[in-house]
Amino acid sequence: MKILVVEDEHKIAQFIKTGLELESWSVDLAFDGEEGFDLASSEPYDVIIIDLMLPKIPGLELLRDLRKKDIHTPILVLTAKGATDDKVECLNAGADDYLIKPFVFAELVARIRALSRRPKQQTDGVLKLGNLTLNTIKREVKRVKIKISLSKREYALLEFLLKHKGDVKNKDEIIQNIWSYEDDILPNTVEVYINYLREKIDKPFPSLKPLIHTVRGFGYKIDTHE
Repeated sequence: MKILVVEDEHKIAQFIKTGLELESWSVDLAFDGEEGFDLASSEPYDVIIIDLMLPKIPGLELLRDLRKKDIHTPILVLTAKGATDDKVECLNAGADDYLIKPFVFAELVARIRALSRRPKQQTDGVLKLGNLTLNTIKREVKRVKIKISLSKREYALLEFLLKHKGDVKNKDEIIQNIWSYEDDILPNTVEVYINYLREKIDKPFPSLKPLIHTVRGFGYKIDTHE
């Protein structure tokens, strides 16, 4: 999952980024509303977190601008302003949720999970493909009930592929959704991580059909058939 945090207080922004990355999520930071708008308009995100008190473009105005641009990414407003009128104004402007500072980090994570959940694929927090399951709540991966240990980046890649099972995803799409714009990406980074997944998801189960496929000239997909 890829998240954008728009927060002008650098310590808070970095605290959120560090914590969310421990959940195996990719996080981009913007420190003012203008930068936040540019990133949200040009990069695909699963959830956007916006502080109300932002320089250049205030959070409420940013929220409205994103909705006017037909960006329907779930947005969580994170702010110290807790009055009912403030909440109502944000929700009416297009916010999906509202969390007041100071907050318990576990609650922030739970709200992000709820916002990113896709009812058709993830009603119980579990993504499935044949005998492969990924529990997004427990962060647990199994194939034929055997637990599979993945690194944070491998887990994020598998989650992304499972959310788009059957769809071919090219390198650019994978990089945009799994890595932040600050990361150092080598030309073969995607291939390397696809191979890491194959080593753990497919190769230990030689009697089963492989799930991760290369579609030459186009990209990669996860599916029960080629």
